[in-house]
Amino acid sequence: MAKQSIRYICRNCGATTLKYSGKCYECNSWGTLEETVTEPAGGSGTSVQAPTPENLHEGRASEPAVRHSTGMGELDRVLGGGLMPSSAVLIGGEPGIGKSTLMLHLAPSCSPLKTLYICGEESPSQVRSRAARLGINAPHLWLLPEVNLERALASIDREKPGLVIVDSIQSMMSEGYRSAAGTMTQIRESASGLVRAAKENGFILLIIGHITKEGSLAGPKTLEHMVDTVLQFEGESHQRYRMIRAVKNRFGPANEIGVFRMDEEGLEEVTNPSEFFIADRSTDVPGNSVHASLEGTRALLVEIQALVSKTGYSMPQRISSGFDLKRLNIILAILEKRLQLPTWGQDVFVKVAGGLKLGEPAADLGVACAIASALGNRPTDPLTVSAAEIGLSGELRAISDSERRIRETAHLGFKKILLPAANTRELKPSVKKLPLNIIGCATLRDALEHLGLV
Repeated sequence: MAKQSIRYICRNCGATTLKYSGKCYECNSWGTLEETVTEPAGGSGTSVQAPTPENLHEGRASEPAVRHSTGMGELDRVLGGGLMPSSAVLIGGEPGIGKSTLMLHLAPSCSPLKTLYICGEESPSQVRSRAARLGINAPHLWLLPEVNLERALASIDREKPGLVIVDSIQSMMSEGYRSAAGTMTQIRESASGLVRAAKENGFILLIIGHITKEGSLAGPKTLEHMVDTVLQFEGESHQRYRMIRAVKNRFGPANEIGVFRMDEEGLEEVTNPSEFFIADRSTDVPGNSVHASLEGTRALLVEIQALVSKTGYSMPQRISSGFDLKRLNIILAILEKRLQLPTWGQDVFVKVAGGLKLGEPAADLGVACAIASALGNRPTDPLTVSAAEIGLSGELRAISDSERRIRETAHLGFKKILLPAANTRELKPSVKKLPLNIIGCATLRDALEHLGLV
């Protein structure tokens, strides 16, 4: 009879060792190793038959898979056109932000697929109550209150569903491991078993996952590698608007976002997000600028706000919401060194309105314009949009897909856009005919001088 295997797994990074230690050898964190006892599935004398590989150019080519629409255009955009058969999708977000509500919303649109909702954190009566409040009618939706992985897989094998929703992966646990539910081992093994069943049986798998206090998905990083798509809710749970971003997508573009509005009837699509991000902006207040952002395949206009005030501390504060703090410090250093704008001794606060997180380098110019406007106490032109990456010497570097940004700017009625000079040299004739003044700037000083901020 095979003996039990004892391993120690780090709950922080998922590293495995056979010997206990107070410090993890991989991430150097203390007190994070947890003992895990595994039961071997079979004996050591079992013979294994080697599978036969297939040549890439031999055999019959498979037909393209047909996507299943979720009934929500914004979610279909994020997924790349809909749900793919035999795919695994991981959805993460803060508690109360709308993950379970989103799952109930897409269930009626997936008819005639039989949907199995594995509710490990709520009772069936709680799920029915939410569905009644949202006005959802889904006769093909079946509820399975189960946290045991083996029993859940047996039900999936018996019911043969086309769509399986797991709420949540942290509540699932396998009998082969003695650790508690929610530990690294249980999360990894439960996700592995569910994904393997989805690939073998051809059903769509939707997994809800918790996030840590840092905002990343809880559990081992391998959890994100197992699935085909990772969707992340952005925005605060107490705010009205929600954004869903595709962090990873094997069947579509990554970093695509969808915007939703949370109301009494659940999640409602926002079909024109640009109007939402620049709504209610003050055009005559210093420290505001409009940036043409690119999120996946969609161009969005967002408002960047800056507040600059004399510091009362020995070290000035640098606080940023929706924009990387290290990049903010670089922009402040460029403004002071290359343009002699006095940023030292000033508290600087930068915020991206609407709760959007800007990760692309093209947002540098919008942040610089907002800070320069706040420093000089002079408002920017309310009909001007900017987009450019700033180099350390103050030059404006080329950005990607400038024509899509130009079309969105013209569509919303703006009259001028500031871009790097390299992006204005070879524009299509159809873009040049737009009712928009396209201005190419070589340096940051050129852009700020054009706005009258230096």
